[in-house]
Amino acid sequence: MVAGLSLHERLEQARRRQFVGRVGERDRLRAVLSEPELPFFVLHIFGPGGLGKTSLLREYGYIARELGIQSILLDGRNFDASPAGFLAMLGYALGLPAGGDPAAALAERGERLLLLVDTYELLNPIDNWLREEFLPGLSGNVFVVLAGRQPPAAAWRTDPGWQTMMRILPLRNLSPSESRDFLARRHVPTEQSDRILDFTHGHALALSLVADFYDQGSDVDFRPEAAPDIVRALLEEFVQQAPSPAHRAALEACAMVRLTTETLLATLLDQSDAHDLFAWLRGLSFIESEPRGLFPHDLAREALVADVRWRNPDWYAELHRRARAYYMPRVQRGPGQEQRRLLADYVYLHRDNPSVRPYFQWQESGEMFTDGLRPGDLEELSDIVEQHEGHESAALAAHWIARQPEGVSILRGSGGVVVGFVIRVNLEATTPADRALDPAIGAAWAALMRKPLRSGETAAHFRFWMTRDGYQGVSPEENRLVFNIVQYYLTAPGLAYTFLPCADPDFWDIPFQYADLNRMPEADFTAGGRRYGVYGHDWRVTPPLAWLELLAERELSVGGRPASRPATEPIIVLSEAEFATAVRDALRDYTDTAALLANPLLRSRLVLGQAGTEAAPAARIAALRKLLRETAESLQDSPKLIKFHRALYHTYLQPAATQEQAAEVLDLPFSTYRRHLRSGIEEVTGRLWLREIGNLEA
Repeated sequence: MVAGLSLHERLEQARRRQFVGRVGERDRLRAVLSEPELPFFVLHIFGPGGLGKTSLLREYGYIARELGIQSILLDGRNFDASPAGFLAMLGYALGLPAGGDPAAALAERGERLLLLVDTYELLNPIDNWLREEFLPGLSGNVFVVLAGRQPPAAAWRTDPGWQTMMRILPLRNLSPSESRDFLARRHVPTEQSDRILDFTHGHALALSLVADFYDQGSDVDFRPEAAPDIVRALLEEFVQQAPSPAHRAALEACAMVRLTTETLLATLLDQSDAHDLFAWLRGLSFIESEPRGLFPHDLAREALVADVRWRNPDWYAELHRRARAYYMPRVQRGPGQEQRRLLADYVYLHRDNPSVRPYFQWQESGEMFTDGLRPGDLEELSDIVEQHEGHESAALAAHWIARQPEGVSILRGSGGVVVGFVIRVNLEATTPADRALDPAIGAAWAALMRKPLRSGETAAHFRFWMTRDGYQGVSPEENRLVFNIVQYYLTAPGLAYTFLPCADPDFWDIPFQYADLNRMPEADFTAGGRRYGVYGHDWRVTPPLAWLELLAERELSVGGRPASRPATEPIIVLSEAEFATAVRDALRDYTDTAALLANPLLRSRLVLGQAGTEAAPAARIAALRKLLRETAESLQDSPKLIKFHRALYHTYLQPAATQEQAAEVLDLPFSTYRRHLRSGIEEVTGRLWLREIGNLEA
């Protein structure tokens, strides 16, 4: 190994030394890239998971570099399956400035370039766009390799143009000689080769797992009988042969979460330093990496999670708890895009919930993407509503699309075709005429008036949600719609209440009750001669993070049965005026524990979110004092507000004997002191109110 090489360069060298076989595939690319004029422009590689497609693409990148050709590798797992997502990732890889046009840059390119696209099966929604718009616009010096689990769609194979411009390459298991070569490079004892080949049949991932056993110093006696599930059988053996219990725990933790960083791994294992274990994971052949962390191969993850959940459910539950503890504070603090990514990581923990699996399956295939309203969508959405709900509902859908277009979320499939959508109505933005026109919104508004919205709060009615073909039945498209609704639950600022109507409410009763969506007959309505049942949730009583905690308890309950709510005091939903009075009283009673015990803020979303819903009174009082003190101290960040903080400090936090004495300490006329104090109370109340209604993160 050459001294002075970076870790990246050393990893590349190690990968190249261990790469074997695929001679024909490598020679083919080298020959194509060496031609003065490219003989064709797209190579589509396909094959089942675990055959080494990613390794082959890396090898293609090395070959291009040897030929002096730039290569770019994109992975469908790392961006949204939309034209915008693809172009944004490509622009980043090309090093273009923000706002640069990668399609134009490639169209004008004079030098040869190799564009590699991995996990192409996740990009099915934009397959038509790539075939019909993006790829035809490239210059004749760009060669593209697409690698996925599925063969190219019929449109590629039947198009006379693409028949001449594309080649299809099915990837197979390694041959016996290639398999032996691989095992020899990984220093597996030669006398074991025949048994291993009988066991793995040249499956690349399985061979890598076997080699990993020997890297750990394991002495595994492989038997010639082929297991029904080779990868699962090997992984179970591998877990048993891990160098230590800590290594085994690291492997199980990595399988539990979507992406593993060194910091997250340390949290999951309750260690201050997980560097060595993280490095060990990174070196395993079935662990892959992306810029944000490590993740197991899909087949490996499935086998590992199933094993630990069955073998050690207590450890599974503890990993689940530690992962939640890691994500939740980061979700609270994270900015917009980062918050959404962390929420997706959090929700990933619930993908195997046994209670909801018959109804919901967290969609990870990337076969659809979420989009906003486009020109021409109105007529198509109205037609879909009319098909499933009739003419009257279609007219109401058109009304809401026109009135609140920002509430339309569209699910698009291949070629951008609409496969499903949600039309959300924000109730506080409706007029009396709107509510008289639509019986659903009228009924929801009447129900909401029992606990009216407070200043800064919003209530959402998911008035229409359906897929093109399956309406509200269980399907991958419906799964994604529900996931999008959940994302809104978790990210909408000031969300107080949501309503979700169902054409068949009895069908959805089990999963919706599980998800703490309560049946609301008072919000039911009739439209087009059909009766719809409505489910609702009060986010002021059970805020999003507390809701996720409740779902986690239910997910981990014995047999997957919904766990009952803990016997805790309900959250009090205060009006803005009541809240202001309570803050004023809490400041006045800041040093009086007995008086604070009677303050309604102790049962508010604000305090319980800080102390925990099951916190003892003493802990809630401590949390309330901390909130008051820190909010008052935050006024010092502004030179204009420091005087208000000083008035609060000498009146409540470190009080003088009387307000007159406080004014003397501050060297202010009493009337000026009172004005500063009043302004300070208003500033603190306003800041705390924003946190109470969810418009400001802690």
